[in-house]
Formats: sequence, C-alpha cells, structure tokens
Amino acid sequence: MHNTSSDSDLTSLKLACPSCKKTVLWNDDFPHRPFCSDRCRLIDLGEWASENHRIAGDNLDINSEDEQHQ
Repeated sequence: MHNTSSDSDLTSLKLACPSCKKTVLWNDDFPHRPFCSDRCRLIDLGEWASENHRIAGDNLDINSEDEQHQ
C-alpha cells in the first residue's frame, strides 16, 4: 500500500466520539473509531436498535407493500 498525503491526513484527523464527545484520533490507537471505545460503539448500536436514532423519511407500511405484490 502506498502512503499518500490523504493517508497521513487521516491519521492526524481528530473528531469527537458520537456517544461521549471525547476526542478520537483516526489511527490504530482507536480501533473502534469513530468511537473512543467499544462501550460507546455498543451504546450507539443500542440507540439505533431501539429506534432512538432514525434517518428522516416516510414510514413504510410493510404489510401494504406485500399485499400489492400478491
């Protein structure tokens, strides 16, 4: 793999953990990036699973689509 300027830019990238806002560097010191830890990663996953986080859009009625295709 060739080391390019974009690779070095990524390793110096600093961002905030989406869960706790702790500073995370985009390098091997933070294997759970963009999260600071596995704990924060699992907290975020739980938020998505419980539908506390959502992507905006129309709700789909799955049953009505199944009836249209039959």
